[in-house]
Amino acid sequence: MNDTQYSDTGFWQKVKDFARQAGREVIEKALWLYYAAQRPETPTWAKTIIYGALGYFITPLDAIPDLTPLMGFSDDLGALAAALTMVAVYIDDGTRARAAEKLEAWFGTDNKPTK
Repeated sequence: MNDTQYSDTGFWQKVKDFARQAGREVIEKALWLYYAAQRPETPTWAKTIIYGALGYFITPLDAIPDLTPLMGFSDDLGALAAALTMVAVYIDDGTRARAAEKLEAWFGTDNKPTK
């Protein structure tokens, strides 16, 4: 696998390693996309967009290195937001609920999820 390909293992490792540093908003968007891609109702074209964005999210080489303070995940958020715009119809209440459960486990209930 090269650095630009998506994998479940790579996704979960990135989330585990950088959840706090990336912040709730970035992780929330990544989880929405991840869970939408798991739905059988999501068409192949949408999954392709999702996996492309998630592949960019997990790659260690991106436009702004993730270790850069304050700015490191802004390009990742941009890629995730662009994908969300294209596949928003496949982000249903069930997808949001699954993501919310993970977010609560990782970040607690202090911050409310975004819409």
